[in-house]
Amino acid sequence: MKKALITGASRGIGRAIAEDLGRDHHIYVGASRKGGAAEAVDKLPSAEPFEVDLTDSGAIVQAAREIEELDVLVLAAGVLHKGPFEELSDEQWRESLEVNVMAPVTLTRELLPALRRSSGLIITINSGAGFHGVAENTAYCASKFALRGFTESLQLEEAGRVRVTSIHPGRTDTDMLSGDDGRPKMAPEEVSKAVRLAVDAGPDAVVEFLRVRPALT
Repeated sequence: MKKALITGASRGIGRAIAEDLGRDHHIYVGASRKGGAAEAVDKLPSAEPFEVDLTDSGAIVQAAREIEELDVLVLAAGVLHKGPFEELSDEQWRESLEVNVMAPVTLTRELLPALRRSSGLIITINSGAGFHGVAENTAYCASKFALRGFTESLQLEEAGRVRVTSIHPGRTDTDMLSGDDGRPKMAPEEVSKAVRLAVDAGPDAVVEFLRVRPALT
């Protein structure tokens, strides 16, 4: 059975992806130690927890080095600190960059040898905010622009060895957007369908980019 590691897999988009890929992959359920990995593992046919603090690079390295075989890496974890620029603290900026950018970079670096051995796939769950600024989302947008640049550069470097896909969901019905202005959202399962498309395209083809958003109403 192929193996997939999904960060942020205990809820939202990551959980939907885990449930979809869990039909034919062994899933490493990425979550913080308080993030509900055990409950997600219990509901999957073949799974185990990958519990790590994504702001702790040393812990990420240690946990990743326990994985010797991997076919798919889905970088779905993310944080959003919303508010006017002058109200966002240095701590909020650091967490945004650590979780949304540095954790994916560190995990990818550590797991790249295993992914090369399997001619595997890396999927970054980016955002429409990786292409344009959004008021009161300065830290989030900055992190997603950085993630897009990382993903697109990695595509060039790993061409022919590891497939790399950048998925940019629009507004999705998750905790991250709870209590907002009520504009249309799509279910997390719509994003997992895009991930499945990228996974099933291999090994001789790569879906480089996908943009999925709610249908206009």
